[in-house]
Amino acid sequence: MSARVIRYSAILVAALLAGIEPATAQSTGSNVSKVGTSAAAYLQIPIGAPAIAMGGAFVSVADDATSLYWNAAGSALLNRNELVAVHTNWIADTRFDYGAFVLPLGDAGSFGFSVTSLSMDDMKVRTVDQPEGTGEYFSAGDLAVGVTYARKLSDRFAIGFTGKYLRQSIWHESAEAFALDVGTTFRTDMLGGLVIGATFSNFGTKMTMSGIDARQFVRIDPTKTGSTDQVPTAIEMQSWDLPLQIQFGVSTKVIKSDDYQWIVALDAIHASDNDESMNIGTEFGYREILFLRGGFQSLFLNEAEGGLSLGVGLASGSLMNEINLMFDYAYRDMGRLESVHTFSLGIMF
Repeated sequence: MSARVIRYSAILVAALLAGIEPATAQSTGSNVSKVGTSAAAYLQIPIGAPAIAMGGAFVSVADDATSLYWNAAGSALLNRNELVAVHTNWIADTRFDYGAFVLPLGDAGSFGFSVTSLSMDDMKVRTVDQPEGTGEYFSAGDLAVGVTYARKLSDRFAIGFTGKYLRQSIWHESAEAFALDVGTTFRTDMLGGLVIGATFSNFGTKMTMSGIDARQFVRIDPTKTGSTDQVPTAIEMQSWDLPLQIQFGVSTKVIKSDDYQWIVALDAIHASDNDESMNIGTEFGYREILFLRGGFQSLFLNEAEGGLSLGVGLASGSLMNEINLMFDYAYRDMGRLESVHTFSLGIMF
């Protein structure tokens, strides 16, 4: 391994360790759950049917356009243009959608662009006096737009960066932030080609809601005759951190032949707004056409809902002008929140 690769690796490890310290400090000396203590929770919803079917153990696998979410370094390993669209019927009748495009440029690296959206149908505005509705409607939604650059630093080591613009809104209120993801992959000769992946996600600014609903009009001194009651003021809203997350994963191909491929993967997760957990997953492929997947997520996480996931993938042969299609489906058990179904369509050209 070259000295430059070692230097980059050391820098990344130092950054990961720096991120662990503040996250760990929040839970020191306390058994109080950290769940619900950050903004933009939608950033932690897993993306892509293959990854979800493998229980979210995908940081070291990251072999398609959803690598822009899981591990940006994985996009540097793609040798063809790839476009992916993902739809999930998420909990509470919400819709979770993701789209990404990766453009490999050879020795210059790879560029990627991604859009994430969590949306819902309009709902009636209800009050105590008008429980059946005021005639108004409101909606809520979340958005993330990311730009990625990744590059191989050697034939074994790759690194990637994603800059993201984030927005959350509900009725007249909204909050914005910017964040950075960093990811690496390292391929070894051990255990049939063990791959090691690491990511540091959602490092960025805090989110603070603002809007016309936080504006009020008050009277500065009600004891003074003639004082106006239309002095504009703004309610001070609390700022919330983003859900900082560090994920470390390993995967290997237990079987690799012309006809069959069997991958086993394991991820460990350290989140600023939750306890540590692990994901495990596996994928069995037949002739790069049929893929069967299974996994379990949130192992060792207290009060986790469900965990089992299953899925299947079908790949087409080369169509006109060497275009390949990939269709994937994933089922995820969410316990009392019922099951979640995800569909992905990938196009490689």
